[in-house]
Parts: sequence; C-alpha cells; structure tokens
Amino acid sequence: MYLDVQDLRNFYYRSKLGRLVQASIRSRLLELWPDAHGETVAGFGFAAPLLRPYLDQARRVVALMPGPQGVMQWPAGQPNVSVLCEEAMWPLETGHVDRLVVMHALETSERPRKLLEECWRVLGPGGRAMFIVPNRAGLWVRSDRTPFGFGRPYTLGQLEHQLRSHQFEVETHVSALHLPPSEKRFWLRSAQMIERFGQKLPTVLAGGVFLVEVRKQAYPQSGSRVKSSKPSRIRVLEGLSNPLPEPAWTCGR
Repeated sequence: MYLDVQDLRNFYYRSKLGRLVQASIRSRLLELWPDAHGETVAGFGFAAPLLRPYLDQARRVVALMPGPQGVMQWPAGQPNVSVLCEEAMWPLETGHVDRLVVMHALETSERPRKLLEECWRVLGPGGRAMFIVPNRAGLWVRSDRTPFGFGRPYTLGQLEHQLRSHQFEVETHVSALHLPPSEKRFWLRSAQMIERFGQKLPTVLAGGVFLVEVRKQAYPQSGSRVKSSKPSRIRVLEGLSNPLPEPAWTCGR
C-alpha cells in the first residue's frame, strides 16, 4: 500500500531528519550518476527529492507518482513536471527513458511484477534504473516514523534476484542511511560523520536502504531452434517407378 503524498512531502521537506535522508540518498545517487546531459530522466513513486540535480542538465525530467499515493506539484517555483499515473501504465513511450529512479514504490506495490515490467518497457536499449528499497536488516524498517518503515523490506540478494528475473542486469549496489532514524540533536549533528563511516562497511551489513543500479538487458529468445525435415518430393515420386526396398521383418519364436 502506497503512502500518502502529503506524508511524504512533510517528511522530506518539512522535517530535519527528512532533509538529512534526502541528502544522504541523493549524494549516493550522484556518485553513481553524476551526469545526465541530454538524457531523459524519470522517477517513479516519490523520487522527486532525488531528481532536482538533473533539472538543469537533462533533456527531460518527469516525476511519475502513482494514483494511490497522490501527486503534488514539483518542483516548487518552476514549471511542473510531476504526473499522476497508473502503477503499470505510464504516459511514456516505449524505450524513451535513459535513466529511471524508483523509490517508495517497489516495496509498497501490490503488483511488483507488473511494476517491473513497466520499468523495463519505458527504458531504452541499455537504459539504466536505480531501485531504492529498505534494507530488511537495517534500523529504518523498525520505525514507522519514516517512510521506510512501511511495505516489504528486502535483503540485497532478494532484490537482485527479483530484478534479474525481469531481464535487468545488476551493475552495482551501495547503501545509504547509516545513521539511526532518530530526531535527537546528537544524531542529527553527527549525521555526516556517521554516513562517511558507514560507507566503508560492506553493503549487506550497514545502511537503512539499498541502491541497486541495473541495466536493461534484451535477452535473445531462449531455447534452440530445431529444423523440421520434410520428405523430398523427388524421392516420393521416385518410389512410384522404382519402389523402395521393404524393411526386413523377423519373427521370433
């Protein structure tokens, strides 16, 4: 079940913890995707807080927000690029997206298979997607005060297996949100130091969320081709004038 867009907006734009979360995940995203000049960048779910750096460089940016969640105007003070859409029916042409960011969507979707199929459809050949989901072993899934405490959290292996089963090739993965989900002053002031330390730890052991980068892979049709053999017309006609030898029959006693 999707969260309400008002709750998401209040968390990311009106709380100190939400702004730290936004900065932590966005910095990791920019490490992997520092440049998107001339490309079409799309986000689904509530990925708008991560797309702002691409507004000035990408050819086109669109923030897709599912109907059960609701939509808000974004970005503030600029022409709106957010769109309300169906979860598995986006108003985008097939194969026209170069970069896709999915956050607060896969873990809350009631039809994750259909959602991944739609992600695959809109990506162009070799297009890349970034899936951001809660870490099942992290602290953030244990608190319902943040958006990451809702839905189905993943282990890294579960997420990568699900993406591969939908013809995505996993490129890399990183973690973010190493600080506790607390609004206490000590943790907020120590956020940058904790994040730098957490990035040195193995991905599966740290972080409240996973960022998994995948590439669209168009696999050839599986299986082997079998050539069916048809009897030669010449050989069939030849049997009329020159009968073929009959098989030898043996009788057992």
